[in-house]
Amino acid sequence: MARVFITGSTDGLGLATAETLLRDGHEVIVHARSPQRVPAVQHLLDRGAQCVTGDLAVVDEVRQIAEDANTIGGIDAVIHNAGILSGAALLPVNVVAPYLLTALIPGPRRLIYLSSGMHRGGGTGLTGLDWAGRTTTASYSTTKLHVTALSAAVARLVPGVASNAVDPGWVPTRMGGRSAPDSLELGHRTQEWLATSDDPDALTSGGYWYHQRRQAPHPAATDPSFQDALLAQLAEHTGVTLDTLR
Repeated sequence: MARVFITGSTDGLGLATAETLLRDGHEVIVHARSPQRVPAVQHLLDRGAQCVTGDLAVVDEVRQIAEDANTIGGIDAVIHNAGILSGAALLPVNVVAPYLLTALIPGPRRLIYLSSGMHRGGGTGLTGLDWAGRTTTASYSTTKLHVTALSAAVARLVPGVASNAVDPGWVPTRMGGRSAPDSLELGHRTQEWLATSDDPDALTSGGYWYHQRRQAPHPAATDPSFQDALLAQLAEHTGVTLDTLR
């Protein structure tokens, strides 16, 4: 049995992941953006799940989420599921939040970051990005390239932690739309497997996965120089480094 923390788990893939893991006998910590969203996971809380709240677009609230998760403790895996498709908060939610939570929640031996096949169209330029989200300076594709590189950087720099990125496919969620062609079930199976399975493949690190098969990501994602430049900008913006994990 594992204890798994899942960000963005009041709907879509995050909720489906939480429901499946809880059904399979694991302990689950769900995350809601605000107290007003908690009723969406009340059925999970009634079955023993725990919940933390906070807006991933606000750095101080991300820090509080980490503190609350650490207070619960015993976290074996974190699934960085939360994400948004557009708007000025793209960088804070899709990149800064998973970076901060990675740095501020020491202990989990498995880290799973939700990427997208669209990351292959992301830009590699790091100049002029507004990490605070006051203006829109990056596309969804670019933020998913960033988070894929973050996953690979953690795999490279943090021994003993299995860090992997997952492309869930284009699935019929609120973000993906009802006409999305991929399977919703397959869209969350890989992250559940990576978070809890004793399969040797699930215990490897540095992978980019689609439906439990490794694929090659954008070359920049596995480029140490790009990873280091990205980490340097995130450390400068947040004042937090990944050193506590090493």
